Amino acid sequence: MAASARRAVFRQPSVVPGFGLAFGFTLIYLTLLVLLPLAGLLLRASGIGWSEFVAIALDARTLAAMRLTFGASFAAATINAVFGLLLAWVLVRYRFPGRRFVDAAIDLPFALPTAVAGLTLAALYSRAGWVGQYATPFGLKIAYTPLGVVVALTFVSLPFMVRTVQPVIEEIDREYEEAAATLGATRFQTITRVILPSLIPAILTGYALAFARAIGEYGSVIFIAGNQPYVSEIVPLLIVFRLEEYNYAGATAIATLMLAASFAMLLVVNLIQAWSRRRFGHGA
Repeated sequence: MAASARRAVFRQPSVVPGFGLAFGFTLIYLTLLVLLPLAGLLLRASGIGWSEFVAIALDARTLAAMRLTFGASFAAATINAVFGLLLAWVLVRYRFPGRRFVDAAIDLPFALPTAVAGLTLAALYSRAGWVGQYATPFGLKIAYTPLGVVVALTFVSLPFMVRTVQPVIEEIDREYEEAAATLGATRFQTITRVILPSLIPAILTGYALAFARAIGEYGSVIFIAGNQPYVSEIVPLLIVFRLEEYNYAGATAIATLMLAASFAMLLVVNLIQAWSRRRFGHGA
């Protein structure tokens, strides 16, 4: 009886017409755009000897670029986790003149060409720029330094945090905050015990998206970083340099290393997300 019921359920037509065709097209599309390029990269990397691969990976210039790329991406994602959350909260909970303009401006990094963003940031944060001229007297140099890389990555990854957290904040009923207040909870207790547990999964998701976006950024960084080897050179730019030198083995090895490191970091973040959903699922 149970087996026949399961077969009857299995034979029911899908809610979405043409599911088989759509699913097949999805697999083909994903294979052509994502899986085949990655497979080609790994196949090309497999042709490099292990000793040569290790030598390229442990090269001082490669390690310096890796430290800057992942360190700056981590810093940018962390900054956006704090201020992006605050910005999303203000946009949802408050009404003020120019709110729609601020809300639309958050999506500007999506529409703005990265090269334009890089040129604009370099002009603003250079020593003679509108912002950089006020930092120079304090001995703080932003443009053409690793700090400039952090600024550029923070700019391009901000929308991922705000747009991920914003819908979740909209779903939080104010009655929970009012109930906590009537029970004698302070504002700090309400934030840490009522609001944040509901937002942690969304914060971690936005953090992962911002981190992944920052790792692969190229256009906006090269104009403000200074691109000095061992100092302000990011991994995507180093790969381009290796290709310009016709050092395809070096470019392939660095790209494979970058791919493995990115997958590892995203896997760790996804595991944290899964834990947070199990831990705070009832509070969401």
